[in-house]
Amino acid sequence: MRERLSRAARLAADAGWDALLITPGPDLRYLVGYDAVPLERLTCLVVPASGDPVLVAPLLERPAAAASPVGGAGIDIRTWGETDDPYRLVADLLPGSSRVGVDDHMWAVKALSLRAAMPAAEQYAAGAVLSHMRMRKSPDEVAALMGAGRAIDEVHAAVPSLLRPGRTEREVGRDIAALILETGHVTADFVIVASGPNGASPHHEVSDRVLQVGDAIVVDIGGTMPDGYCSDETRTYALGDPGEDYLRAYAVLQQAQRAAWEAVRPGVTCESIDAVARDRLEADGLGQLFIHRTGHGIGLETHEEPYIVSGNTLPLEEGMTFSVEPGFYAEGRWGARIEDIVACGGDGPVLLNHRPRDLVVVD
Repeated sequence: MRERLSRAARLAADAGWDALLITPGPDLRYLVGYDAVPLERLTCLVVPASGDPVLVAPLLERPAAAASPVGGAGIDIRTWGETDDPYRLVADLLPGSSRVGVDDHMWAVKALSLRAAMPAAEQYAAGAVLSHMRMRKSPDEVAALMGAGRAIDEVHAAVPSLLRPGRTEREVGRDIAALILETGHVTADFVIVASGPNGASPHHEVSDRVLQVGDAIVVDIGGTMPDGYCSDETRTYALGDPGEDYLRAYAVLQQAQRAAWEAVRPGVTCESIDAVARDRLEADGLGQLFIHRTGHGIGLETHEEPYIVSGNTLPLEEGMTFSVEPGFYAEGRWGARIEDIVACGGDGPVLLNHRPRDLVVVD
């Protein structure tokens, strides 16, 4: 924790900022391990570019803050009562500040209240600093994501038993959500069961559509583990034979997805991984049906940097962890997606999901 705080302070100083102001959310959990509940009352970690960090918290939240790693690290907790002005308390900790970074998830009302309390301090999005820390995962973080990957693999292993003609997407989704919790996640963050023509919508979620013989079914699911790290995995299933056109397209998708994750290594740019998948699909006439980026970073959030997309020239580094998930989507007909979480290892990819990537045909 202290190393992360010190590095955050150094990076803030390098950016020309006087401090970072971090409210409840993934940045706070990353820096000090405090999974604070976002409330209308202000909780704010003040990380000066020079000096010791301070956690400003409501008096009634002090026991929770003290019981978190914040208390064990000896970080000063400054509390405020119901009739106090917590924004003035933050301002008083940073006299003369002219530039501060506020976390990207800060509620607008809190950012505006801090601006009013510190009118001379220009505000900047702290993600410019913190995302560069968070996108490079430590070995412990990669291990946590491996655990999340194993848990969601268990869920996908059970999915074929849930897919039967006559069941609705919603019924299947309800069962999957229960399995996500049973495999050790504390929350089921999203469940997509997109059957038949609904598969053409990448973020469809679920509906009352009844599964039918011949349907291709995209199942994209994920949750959060007790340590805060997330899972995300997509596999595509079929109830019986989906047809020759679909099978040909799916075979190309498999090749594109494999080629993309096999290209992962330090120094390769994010956009080049996207291009590997996209070029393979375009070569077989499927490029126009691939309508989203190839991937997103994952950690304490399901979607975070780095993004695997055209235009992102960021070179990969060891410890960067992200999805590789090309797909194709034909409106009114069907869709498909294959998604794995991949860590950039010292000399190549490290796969965190291990379910087969073949189309799973359920008879």
